[in-house]
Amino acid sequence: MTRPLAYITAPWGEDNLENATLAASYCRQAYEAGYSPICPALFMPTFLKGDAPAEVKDREEMSDELLKRSRILVVCGDKVNDEVKSDIALAKHCRISYTTLGGILAVSKLD
Repeated sequence: MTRPLAYITAPWGEDNLENATLAASYCRQAYEAGYSPICPALFMPTFLKGDAPAEVKDREEMSDELLKRSRILVVCGDKVNDEVKSDIALAKHCRISYTTLGGILAVSKLD
């Protein structure tokens, strides 16, 4: 079975440990719904320093590339910030479907 790539986004905070916990939960739910989740917030903080300007730019470019390779953008959490809005705009520009985590969970229950 080939699972479509699902890019996971959310309004991440400043606490990398809290972000990783949330991201892992979102990824697990996407996996259980039949997707292969991709979530930069889960792994990029392990090798990129968030305060170095060059690395912030690199993180954004690498994240955008991963989103472009995904089949769907999954918006998680209860709020939308500028980063999530940017992900949605890129998905629209690239004609990538996007929905909420609740949306893919609801569809997966229909199968």
